[in-house]
Amino acid sequence: MKSILNGDNLLKFLEALSNPYRLKIIAVLHSEKLNVSELARVLGISRPLLYLHLQRLEDADLIKGHHEISESGKAMKYFEVNSFNIALSEQIIAELASDLTIKNKKE
Repeated sequence: MKSILNGDNLLKFLEALSNPYRLKIIAVLHSEKLNVSELARVLGISRPLLYLHLQRLEDADLIKGHHEISESGKAMKYFEVNSFNIALSEQIIAELASDLTIKNKKE
């Protein structure tokens, strides 16, 4: 089960979930693993756009992808949800915030 160990991981997790398409991807994959073509059809979006969202979710370790060979011999990439259960409170955020990497922006 997914665990957030520091503030940077918390931000990556929350950023990955901050898009309606990514929430829908998790909702669809929650019930079954799907390949990219199936997932694009279900969501009604292009494969290039889908890949951008899948990459964000993979970077946050919310989903995982793997290749399988179909009966016709074609390699297909399937995705499934990594199990996670995150409880947030002001105490947890305060503890994790101390670990955040703050990037200075030159203005």
